[in-house]
Amino acid sequence: MTQVVPLPDEDRLTGSLLSTDTVPAHRRREYWREALSRTFGAVDMSVPEEIDTGTIRTAPLGRLQVTTVDGDALDARRTRRLIAQGDDEAYVIVKLLTRGGARLEQDARDVSVGPGEVFIYDMSRPVRLSLAKCFRTTSLVVPRQVLGLREADLRQITASPFRSDTPLGGLLSVLLSRLADTAGAYRPHTREMLARNVVDLLTVLADERLGRGSAGTPGGDAAMLQQIRAFIGRHLADPDLTPEAVARAHHISVRYLHKIFQGEDTTVSRWIQSRRLEACRRELAHREAANRTIVAVAQRWGFTSAAHFSRVFRTAYGMSPSEWRATHRA
Repeated sequence: MTQVVPLPDEDRLTGSLLSTDTVPAHRRREYWREALSRTFGAVDMSVPEEIDTGTIRTAPLGRLQVTTVDGDALDARRTRRLIAQGDDEAYVIVKLLTRGGARLEQDARDVSVGPGEVFIYDMSRPVRLSLAKCFRTTSLVVPRQVLGLREADLRQITASPFRSDTPLGGLLSVLLSRLADTAGAYRPHTREMLARNVVDLLTVLADERLGRGSAGTPGGDAAMLQQIRAFIGRHLADPDLTPEAVARAHHISVRYLHKIFQGEDTTVSRWIQSRRLEACRRELAHREAANRTIVAVAQRWGFTSAAHFSRVFRTAYGMSPSEWRATHRA
């Protein structure tokens, strides 16, 4: 098993450190593969036979995690089999390549990435990442639900690098670099506040990349919309998550909340319901969730009526929850 290397007392707020430096040479390859999978989720990992050195430093940032990795060449694949077998939470990885070269394949795109560029991939769908020898990356590991993006929108920004000479790429690279240097220095409450602001920024940047930006709603409505979507993503499991509760949390009227959502071609209630359905659909597809009843999964994501859940699931996906589970497993 991979062991976490204890940090000095003055560095304990920075999270954890995994390093091959204290591991005998004949065990480094196994240690390194396990350390990477432990950090980013189950993957089929190819690494060199001989590992010179490798370090992974992580720091919590609310529900997010900031991770810096230094290492030799590797090739990582997240396959459909691993996705189906896993019971881990779905994550989106926002990664800055500081040193070396990378190749990323996801959603029918195959791109090369150079130093200073930022790219995004989704661990809930198949992905392949190859990193050249002597690389360094800084990653923001974001729970998928927290990000609050539609699945169709997320597919549009994966494997589509933010180049370093663009405003978005420059902003993201500076953000990730600073978080890597400072995330561990903050107290838990400050980290939580920072995480919320980072998620809001990421969703705004995603909308800019998708060509929406502030054009969809006037003035500050676009920024407010992204904050609300991220808030909904963080509170999906709360059965009391209603338009009234959302409006109250953001100190706005329900009428103004509905006005903000006019450009989304949906209502607030339907947005909440669609995000909950996506979460249930993903969980029902996991083999590790086989022992959980459909009712338990529905309740976990805020549905209080089994009959209502079954009805809206069939309407959204054309089959019942049990049929979806059986079909996906088959």
